[in-house]
Amino acid sequence: MTKQLEQQVIEQLTGYRDIVGRLRVLETYSIGNGITVSRLSQDDHLQELHRRLRGLPSYMYLTPSEQRLEATAHAYLTRYPAGTRAQLQAVRDCEPADEGDRQLLEELQRKIAKVIEARTGTPDGFEVILEQLAEYQDLKAEKQRVDAVLDAMKEQQPHYAELLRLRYIKGLPAIEVAEELGIVRRTFNRWRLRAIDIYSKLSGMS
Repeated sequence: MTKQLEQQVIEQLTGYRDIVGRLRVLETYSIGNGITVSRLSQDDHLQELHRRLRGLPSYMYLTPSEQRLEATAHAYLTRYPAGTRAQLQAVRDCEPADEGDRQLLEELQRKIAKVIEARTGTPDGFEVILEQLAEYQDLKAEKQRVDAVLDAMKEQQPHYAELLRLRYIKGLPAIEVAEELGIVRRTFNRWRLRAIDIYSKLSGMS
């Protein structure tokens, strides 16, 4: 394992505390009308409902106008990226073939803006809200990735997972981590390198 790879793992683990702290701030940040960024993120569960509805003929739940918008979106978007900001940007990046499609794509953007405005009451802060929402979603995804790797390690090598948690996430000095694990410093050094190597492989870094 190279020093560069070792440093990447350490930076990801030590950054976990900052991620948790920032998420706590965003979770309680009010964006108007008593709605928080975390609540707005949870509202994205509506996308799951839409995915289920797509299994039905669209005429059963969409108006003719909404059906035209849906058909236009399907025609121009080859994929639907995760995250509100990415989805909005994907619509903006579309290059309409004619004036009719341009108007439909612009209407789709306006509908997104109206939804945000209805939830927040702050149309002027629309872009700021999307930035905060995207940050919240990205940080949450990063935290989940770290948690998933450590959980996988814990199932097979719990002592290695605990070493990484105590040393880099909790930030304890090496000697205190060794005492917590009931090992000598020499064993700690050997375990540490092995733990970082396993983490890098499970996370796809190496």
